[in-house]
Amino acid sequence: MDGKKLEYKGEEALKELEKLTTKADEVQESILKNILMQNGETEYLKKYLGGSKDALEFKKCVPVITYKSILPFIQRIANGEDSSLLTGHDITEMLCSSGTSAGEPKMMPSIAEDLDRRTFLYNLIMPIMNQYVPGLDEGKAMYLNFVKSEMSTPCGLPARTVLTSYYKSKHFKCRAQDPFNDYTSPNQAILCNDTNQSMYCQLLAGLVHRHQVLRLGAVFASAFLRAISFLERNWVHLCNDIRTGQLDPSITDPECRSATSIILSSADPNLADKIEDICNRPSWKGILCQLWPRAKYIEAVVTGSMAQYIPTLEYYSDGKLPLVCTMYASSECYFGVNLKPLCDPADVSFTLLPNMGYFEFIQLGENGTLIMDVDEEEEVAKDKLVDLVNVKLGCYYDLVVTTFAGLNRYRIGDVLQVTGFHNRAPQFRFICRRNVVLSIDNDKTNEEDLHKGITKAKKLLEPYNALLVEYTSYADASSLPGHYVLYWEITNCTSVIDSVTPLDANGAPRSVASPSKKNSITCTGDAARTISLSDRSRYVSSSPARLKP
Repeated sequence: MDGKKLEYKGEEALKELEKLTTKADEVQESILKNILMQNGETEYLKKYLGGSKDALEFKKCVPVITYKSILPFIQRIANGEDSSLLTGHDITEMLCSSGTSAGEPKMMPSIAEDLDRRTFLYNLIMPIMNQYVPGLDEGKAMYLNFVKSEMSTPCGLPARTVLTSYYKSKHFKCRAQDPFNDYTSPNQAILCNDTNQSMYCQLLAGLVHRHQVLRLGAVFASAFLRAISFLERNWVHLCNDIRTGQLDPSITDPECRSATSIILSSADPNLADKIEDICNRPSWKGILCQLWPRAKYIEAVVTGSMAQYIPTLEYYSDGKLPLVCTMYASSECYFGVNLKPLCDPADVSFTLLPNMGYFEFIQLGENGTLIMDVDEEEEVAKDKLVDLVNVKLGCYYDLVVTTFAGLNRYRIGDVLQVTGFHNRAPQFRFICRRNVVLSIDNDKTNEEDLHKGITKAKKLLEPYNALLVEYTSYADASSLPGHYVLYWEITNCTSVIDSVTPLDANGAPRSVASPSKKNSITCTGDAARTISLSDRSRYVSSSPARLKP
């Protein structure tokens, strides 16, 4: 990628966005041509193309694949074979998927140039936001970012998440000073491998700068809510640090401690008293606006499996802070941006950027009726794929991507619906992950249907002044008929229940009836009564230790 494009800011970035989307078809043709020129001699593509670098031959001969098909090549490279199995450039790392929906992480090849593409997309975010929320250069962002522990493949390649890769790269650590990206968290706290210490120091920095913070966020909504939960358990210690000007001795990471101590340069009893007064209130409804009174929005992924956290975020902000979902990305590829970031979370659509990779689409049935009915491993006719600029409004598609790093016609597993176009680039609403289902016998329930059912069932909590914080589920086939078991984490609006597992009178997990594909989930009998918060004995309780996320 042209290094100059990494420097685009403000109006220049928006002009580049207009240029790319206006010529989306030409950009896509160029991207595929460049990928084939770079990777045409790889073992994988030569198997199908015999060395040809022709785009038409690629579409005619190269099959649509899933992770199962590419895994043997990835394993060979991880074990020390040459990158030329998949790509003409050196593979510098393996990116592990987060597993936020499907649960099982995968390893994806990545080349150095991929960081340029990710940085280009990141640099578009603030120019877009500034169109809707002016003045963001007049304060700081309290974004809670974290690295995860990384491994090495047998041949020594780093294996880590895409976010860990970015935060450890020079693109992030050596980024130019920019008033639009002035973070409260020091790099040393973000890069601290101890999540508890990292969380503590980042929250402390955010509290010290509370009157300068204009925006809040984390990558995923779940991570931001974990931070609030952490704050609930540790605010006394944080206030003590601010009051005395001394960092808690439990922070032992040298670099993290040094950087945070600079922020905590002097005692501030008045600030500590104010924060203490806010956190001591019986209800934490709207506490985000009280702790950070100048905050204008919360940025986090709230689509897909993260949609379940929207009500909880709205509770802690008292509905006063818009929930902003800015971008669509994965370990395989960064895809696009939200050009209307202040829209309702249910209406979020992403404009796919045609320079991120080569995109094709498998059309699903009307209203997504084939979402559950098409086997992911079923062979897809090569000539049935639709190009980026030829998708149709309202239709549902399965996203397929070809990347410079060696993925060829790879099914991402995301089901998208076309909601509009920006110039010639389509805009998509994320519907759900394919193959993320509860399944018993012939019954299958996808991610979207499960969320709809939970949304309906949680209304049973309202009379008890309670809030559903999180849920998880599994299919229990140990009894006949089989059934789905849901575990709910419930928060009282005036106090938090640390427990997460509701039990019936016999000590067994509460469950719900097995739903059909078209019906939402409803609680049965006793299951509907498990939401009573007066009987604490019905919940498995565990009090977290200090500095536990």
